[in-house]
Amino acid sequence: MPRKLLLPYKSVFSHFRAPRGLHDILAMNAARSGYRVFSANSTAASTELAKKITERLGAELGKSVVYQETNGETRVEIKESVRGQDIFIIQTIPRDVNTAVMELLIMAYALKTSCARNIIGVIPYFPYSKQSKMRKRGSIVCKLLASMLAKAGLTHIITMDLHQKEIQGFFSFPVDNLRASPFLLQYIQEEIPDYRNAVIVAKSPGAAKRAQSYAERLRLGLAVIHGEAQCTEQDMDDGRHSPPMLKNATVHPGLELPLMMAKEKPPITVVGDVGGRIAIIVDDIIDDVESFVAAAEILKERGAYKIFVMATHGLLSADAPRLIEESSIDEVVVTNTVPHEVQKLQCPKIKTVDISLILSEAIRRIHNGESMAYLFRNITVDD
Repeated sequence: MPRKLLLPYKSVFSHFRAPRGLHDILAMNAARSGYRVFSANSTAASTELAKKITERLGAELGKSVVYQETNGETRVEIKESVRGQDIFIIQTIPRDVNTAVMELLIMAYALKTSCARNIIGVIPYFPYSKQSKMRKRGSIVCKLLASMLAKAGLTHIITMDLHQKEIQGFFSFPVDNLRASPFLLQYIQEEIPDYRNAVIVAKSPGAAKRAQSYAERLRLGLAVIHGEAQCTEQDMDDGRHSPPMLKNATVHPGLELPLMMAKEKPPITVVGDVGGRIAIIVDDIIDDVESFVAAAEILKERGAYKIFVMATHGLLSADAPRLIEESSIDEVVVTNTVPHEVQKLQCPKIKTVDISLILSEAIRRIHNGESMAYLFRNITVDD
């Protein structure tokens, strides 16, 4: 019986087109490497950080569609196979926080049901991080969000400068809390002339540890502003005296509580010498800028001739750009963890430091199973 001739290897696959151009090469490299990077944002301004990260990784953004329907519902469509791959979802938080959270949850769940191996959320600014403590009859919303992310399918999170480091304990999976301080320290050394004549300032006693960490690494002096106006929520009637005391009610002597002394706010004072110096205020979040503007005014009165504000997350809500422009602050330096291009157009004093390098390196190390310790060199717990 005559044997059948087998076609040459090339002729069998001749109908497949070879990849041409950088676009196809990057797509094949990402597919072979077993990981993909997606952006969960529906707005173009919020995808800039994702594009910078993928450029550094030598990959391309995963094909997906995220949009809002006419009735306000969020819809996510994954346009390629993710089965058995490590998926990184980059989600920056614009002003519409709740929409961004829903986009992240829905995309994570869509990837989970598409049989992705691991789903890692890259959330440079973690939303609701300020609501990480119980406030009277409120709730710890940050803990609720952590549970929602786990339920949606996330298995790991990369974030940066959590407002409270204890937030990591809210999660049932690993959290890598990166630091932006090396980039901000580099900006101080390279972009602030005569920074050796500067003093690091904490605008409240609660920020003193972070300021001390900066001052020690820059070998500069430290100043603390004491007496900042505190929230007056303690003075508000929150209904805790209910039910009202009855006139004829008898109280057991053993239940009598000592008289509580009323809290009096001390006048604003500056602990430390700022006269004839450059004042550099450091913090993790700059949102409502009233406290920063007030701190700049008192520093100006005490003799500081230039005032800089350094923060990781530049939320800059409401009238923040206008207030900064009209204040004694000379420059506000923030990272691009949160999109703020519109605010920069309104206020030229706002400068941006790019942190896509450390995020892309974290993605590479997590996918390859490498240690993350290199990204935390010379970084203290108080950063």
